[in-house]
Amino acid sequence: MSITKGLRLPVLVAPMFLVSGVEMVVAAARAGVLGAFPTPNCRTAAELDRWMAEVAARVEGRPWAVNVITHSSNPRLADDLALIAKYRPPVLITALGSPAAAVATAHGYGGMVMADVPNVALARKALAAGADGLACLAAGAGGHTGSLSPFAFVSAVRRFHRGPLSIGGGIGDGAGIAAALAAGADMACMGTHFIACDESLAGSDYKQAVVAAGLEDIVLSDRVTGTMASWLRASLAAAGYLADDGSTPNRNYEAGAAAGRWRDIWSAGQGVGAIRHTAPLETIIDELEAEYREVVLRLPKMM
Repeated sequence: MSITKGLRLPVLVAPMFLVSGVEMVVAAARAGVLGAFPTPNCRTAAELDRWMAEVAARVEGRPWAVNVITHSSNPRLADDLALIAKYRPPVLITALGSPAAAVATAHGYGGMVMADVPNVALARKALAAGADGLACLAAGAGGHTGSLSPFAFVSAVRRFHRGPLSIGGGIGDGAGIAAALAAGADMACMGTHFIACDESLAGSDYKQAVVAAGLEDIVLSDRVTGTMASWLRASLAAAGYLADDGSTPNRNYEAGAAAGRWRDIWSAGQGVGAIRHTAPLETIIDELEAEYREVVLRLPKMM
């Protein structure tokens, strides 16, 4: 089972809350990479039905993916899975909970389940629950992030898992894609770089903020959702989340509640410094492919 079959470049355009939508997923498919959106970006099951119908019709048989939150705080999980069974995305990415329920759905129509995991223990649990592959979340990722080095993480997981594996966290250019493959991953997961693409749902202020930002503008905080995540410092400060009031944050990923908090609190990862401009997604993929090929051609000369 190959996660990269039919792709021009081994890249997963990460599903990003309030950023990834129909246009981004369709543009990714047409550009030859794997695009995904998280189901909470749709406020209702009816809206998700419309989104999935449109994507399924417009990708014309190319690979695409959907991301579903399997944590118990997602009250719409059953509805989301029913629509996934209806529209049959080739790849289903689970997050923030056991992939078990999603496995039954995806395997029912021949789909692949990639479980989003931030550490080795959860990687083992996801595979035991039936996941086909792992979307390893390493340090430097935007939004909910991991804490492990991507190189150490991939190396550790490859000792017991030979199936599909993507790695994400701070990958901002074609050299990072090549490094991910050299480390043992099948594909690189990139989110931050695509916040500024024309097809993104992000507002113009958000897009310009990521274009202007550097590494020093990224901060980690669990104050927004109760789980550690990477944010743009200025937006976090404006919302009053930089100060620690001593309280214990509650884990809450419910779409309605999170939308109000995240619309003006902007996530971004450590790959932010590689973003030079806003552009169509296909243009960004062209640039990444050129960088990737340059590295791949240079490496043999160094041996």
